Amino acid sequence: MTDLYAFPKPGDPGKSILVLNVHPSVGVNPPGPTTKEPFAPGALYEFKIDTDDDAVADIAYSVQFSSSEDGKQTATLRRIQGERAAGVCDDGEVIVEAAPVSVGREAVATTAGDCRLFCGRRSDPFFFDANGFFNKMQFTGDDFFSDKNVCSIVLEVPNSALGTNVVGLWARTLDNTREGWIQADRGGMPMQAVFLPGESREAYLDGDPAHDDRFIGVFAHELERSGGYTLENAVSVARKLLPDVLPYDPRRPARFPDNGRTLTDDVVDEFFSMLTNGRVTGDKVGPHRDLLGEFPYLGPPHD
Repeated sequence: MTDLYAFPKPGDPGKSILVLNVHPSVGVNPPGPTTKEPFAPGALYEFKIDTDDDAVADIAYSVQFSSSEDGKQTATLRRIQGERAAGVCDDGEVIVEAAPVSVGREAVATTAGDCRLFCGRRSDPFFFDANGFFNKMQFTGDDFFSDKNVCSIVLEVPNSALGTNVVGLWARTLDNTREGWIQADRGGMPMQAVFLPGESREAYLDGDPAHDDRFIGVFAHELERSGGYTLENAVSVARKLLPDVLPYDPRRPARFPDNGRTLTDDVVDEFFSMLTNGRVTGDKVGPHRDLLGEFPYLGPPHD
């Protein structure tokens, strides 16, 4: 999992766009190519939606993929509402079935009623001087992601399907193993894993937002170290970052960190300004210019 986005549909504020990006074409740390197949067959990719501010999902959309003998993949989208939305969503109401996964430049989307689904390779919209970060935050404006691809799940739904006006969003990925479903990754806010070394990182990725209070001390320690915060201020900032849920009100324009996240929001500048207590205010990189004005909004994949 790389990024989660949520914003009102351009030109139609009665609908919302949710984007989950996974499986980047090239990794930063460690460097090198990742997966050849767009999505893991049988795995679950879930959008979790909390409608009552308790960091527990009340609605969930899940996407599961299958592969044919010729290597082509298809996707099934399901929706679950109620108590079961907090668990593994490998059943529930089928919204879209056998949607083709798009691997070429042309985006192949599937429409079912008032819902639209895209799954496939896209140009990665994330912009960041990653090499500058690993060089002690000596940023030069070199956008590592300008020519990289990512695998995207883009969902268009009516706002009424999100349950209430103000919701909390996060996403997670699960692997189907012999021992059952294992959560591989999760997140709502961008770049949170920077705070998490070693065992704390594994526990965090395996956890859920409702129990994120246990990581406040870990976050606060990193804020003290990186930003020179006092302990009291570090704890206060950490409490704003946890639970790891992206707040979203579709009635208002989206802008991170206050409301959702658009594909052009400079989350890196926001993050490092907070992490360093204002000592580093940006990486000199701006949004990508290959974004589309229509669904699925992410640009075509690079060769």
